[in-house]
Amino acid sequence: MIQTKELSKTYSDTTVLTIDALDIPKGQSFGLVGNNGAGKTTYFSLLLDLIKPTTGSITNDEVVVSESEDWKPHTSAFIDESFLIGYLTPEEYFYFIGDLRGQNKADVDALTSQFEDFFNGEIIGKKKYLRDLSKGNQKKAGIVAALIGNPDVIILDEPFANLDPSTQIRLKGILKDLAETKGVTVLISSHDLMHVTDVCERIVVLEKGEVVKDLETNPTTLKELEAHFAGNLMISSEEE
Repeated sequence: MIQTKELSKTYSDTTVLTIDALDIPKGQSFGLVGNNGAGKTTYFSLLLDLIKPTTGSITNDEVVVSESEDWKPHTSAFIDESFLIGYLTPEEYFYFIGDLRGQNKADVDALTSQFEDFFNGEIIGKKKYLRDLSKGNQKKAGIVAALIGNPDVIILDEPFANLDPSTQIRLKGILKDLAETKGVTVLISSHDLMHVTDVCERIVVLEKGEVVKDLETNPTTLKELEAHFAGNLMISSEEE
């Protein structure tokens, strides 16, 4: 589904990402973890053609994303609040995204009605602009908007951040259902190792822009990840 080949991104004299090969099959729930500056958001930005690679390519369903927009109709994402349109209400924004994806208002209403517990009565019908919502509620609106139009690929950067515990649990159920029941390819990045191991069947660890671990999730994965990052912390302390 998604293939990465000889990919790199360099700014001035600094290379921030180098991935020789990384394949993500259709229907896989894929997690990307790493410390700040590891290259997670850079990879997702390249995948969404928000920035151009220095070398190499990413292919989405046999389409090189930097050379054609044919991948866009079946791919959606929520990276941060810049994906929202602040002067619209959530309903207006959902209808706008629906129109882009060939969905009428009834289609959009049918989808958003499935997430009333996720919205917790704080999104729909409040007559608030998106810019006036809390960070957590902006994130809820952006995530649900990414589900409109039944995309085959959904990309979410730090989806659990700014969400309360109940909403995080509900979101994990949503993401699991997308991959396991509906066959959607779900890519998430997260600093929360517990959540990402709960949701993802495969986890890749980035460190200084390079893949250092590629794990199939099992009952010991969380401990392995914690040991890896605890080891990095000890190395950093020794260097200081």
